[in-house]
Amino acid sequence: MNTPLIIGLTGSIGMGKSAVAAMFADEGVPVFDADAAVHDMQKAGGELVAEIEAAFPGTTSVDGVDRKALGAAVFGNRDQLAKLESLIHPAVAERRKAFLAGHKDADMVVFDIPLLFEKGGQAGVDVTVVVSAPAPDQRARVLARPGMVPEKFEQILKLQMPDADKRARADYVIDTGQDIAATREDVRALVKKLRVGLA
Repeated sequence: MNTPLIIGLTGSIGMGKSAVAAMFADEGVPVFDADAAVHDMQKAGGELVAEIEAAFPGTTSVDGVDRKALGAAVFGNRDQLAKLESLIHPAVAERRKAFLAGHKDADMVVFDIPLLFEKGGQAGVDVTVVVSAPAPDQRARVLARPGMVPEKFEQILKLQMPDADKRARADYVIDTGQDIAATREDVRALVKKLRVGLA
C-alpha cells in the first residue's frame, strides 16, 4: 500500500509557521495541525477535558479547559508540564494516525508540529521543513500579539530549540522574512520538487 510522503513542518514562535501551513494547503497538500487538534480536544465536550481536570483540579469548566488556569498550573514547572504532555501527546498521536488513514491516497501530507525537534518527532516524518525569519522580525511579530510581554516571550524561547539549530537540522528552510509572495513561491517550488521526487 502506498503511504503519503510525510512532511514535518516546524518553526519557533512568531516565525510564520501557520501562514506557511496554509500555503501548503493551498497547493493541495493536506495539513494536520497538532495545535488545532489539542484545542479541539480541550474544548467543551473534548476527550481530554476530564483527564486534565483529574490531573490538574480547577483548570476546567463547562466551557472545557481554561487554558489560562492550566498554563498557570504548569508554567515554569517541568514536572507538571511533563505530566500534561503525557496526557496530550498520545491523544494527538491517535488523531494524527486517523488523519493519515483518512488521507492515505494523497501523495504527501504535512504534519504541522511546533516542537518537532524538541520532542523527537522528526523520527516519524520523511522530510523536515523549518519556517524561519530574522530574529528582529520574530520578536516584533510575537510582541504584537495580545497579552504578550518580553518576559513571557523569553520564557517561551527558552523552551524551544534555537532557530539556528532547527535550520541546521532541517531538510528545507522556508524564509518568511521576505515578501509574502516570495514565500508563497518558495512553498510552491518545494511542493513541486517533492512531487517530482515521488514520480
